[in-house]
Formats: sequence, C-alpha cells, structure tokens
Amino acid sequence: MRNRAWLALVAWGLAGAALAVEPAPVDYSADEIMETAEMSVEGPAYYSGGKERREMLIEGMRQIMITRPDKKVMWTLMPEQRMYMEIKLGDAGAGQGDLSGYEVEQTTVGPEEVNGVMTTKSKIVMTGRKGDKMGGFWWTSNEGIVVKMDVIAIDKGSKARIKKELKNINVGSQDAALFEIPAGYEKMSMMNMLLGGGGEEPAGDESGSAGAEEQQAPAEKKEKRGFGLKNIIDMVK
Repeated sequence: MRNRAWLALVAWGLAGAALAVEPAPVDYSADEIMETAEMSVEGPAYYSGGKERREMLIEGMRQIMITRPDKKVMWTLMPEQRMYMEIKLGDAGAGQGDLSGYEVEQTTVGPEEVNGVMTTKSKIVMTGRKGDKMGGFWWTSNEGIVVKMDVIAIDKGSKARIKKELKNINVGSQDAALFEIPAGYEKMSMMNMLLGGGGEEPAGDESGSAGAEEQQAPAEKKEKRGFGLKNIIDMVK
C-alpha cells in the first residue's frame, strides 16, 4: 500500500512539472493540498524561480519532493532513512519525455476568489503530437501564482483527474538550500525504493547531486529515461 501511495506521489510531482508552462515570477511558500483518485495529501510547499519543494506524510513517513527543471531532475527524499531517488525529467532520448512539444490553448473564463485570494480562472488544453491531452481549469493570482488547478489527463482512452489547491500563500524569497539534497544522503534506484532496499551511492555535497552522473555505472545510464504524459496517467489512474 505504501509503495502504491508513493508512486502516486511521484506521479504528482511529474504532473506538476508537466503543467508548469510558465513558473510564477515571484517566490512564495504555501500550504498545498494535492488530490488524485489514488490519494489526497497536504503539506508545506515552496517555490522559487521554477524550482519546487513539497513536504508531506505518506502513511506516517515524511517525504520531500524537489523538482528542479533547471537540472531536468526530480528528487524524492526520505529524511528518516537519509536516502533519495532521482528521476530524469524530459530526457532528450526518452521520446515521450519532452512536454515542451505540447500545443497549449488557454482561454480566460473570468475573475474568482479562491481561499481569500482574487484570481483569474482560465481553461487550458494541452495536446500532444499523438493525440494525448491534458486539460481543465486553473486559477491564477495577480502575481502569477497558480492558486488552484483541476485537470484531467487523457491518453488512449485512459483518464486521470489531478487537483491542487494552495492556502496561506506567503510571497517572499526562499532559502536556496530548500531545493538541494542535504549532505549525507545516499542515492537509490526506483526499484530499491519500491523494495525497501539500500542506497546506491552518496549524494555528493550540499550543492545537490553534482558528480552523481559520473559515478553511475554505464548499464544504469542506459536504463534512464524521461517521463511523459502517458507515464503520469499510468501512475495515477
């Protein structure tokens, strides 16, 4: 059960990266509620220049998810075990990992108040080259913060609904260390994460996972791939 919930959490992070067509031009923190058919979680979230950090409890275990579009990676940290997992975002050789190729159509619906914040409600539809779609509504504040999101992903007849809502938004600069892997964390593969196994190699230094690529075996590099819309649907449906 915990592994299933963890997979849904990973899918959430990927979905967030997929929908981040334009990051907010301001830094901020908030309490975030995320919901799919699989699960509903709530916890603090931090945003800075397109970087994201989410903290939450999954069946009693603290999980931290850091999305770094600048490095094209997403890290899932398990503080209690001092371990982390890395997923590549938009690998050039992944074929379906590059979501920048989606056609985006956005239509303004009108003003609406969400959790005490005045927003502009918009309808958005993302269409891929193979006909896969992700569409729905989102509510954006005057600062460009997506306060609420309610979308449905469709691919080959499969559907997955994804919802997000922010409360207690505080606009202001965020500590850069929030978006890095702390020193002393060990890296592990997705398979080891699901099986509850040990790590692969140390995280390097406090600046993140620098040097990790050079330390990985060639065979592991060949297995790496990006994640696309179909991956998100398969994980959250």
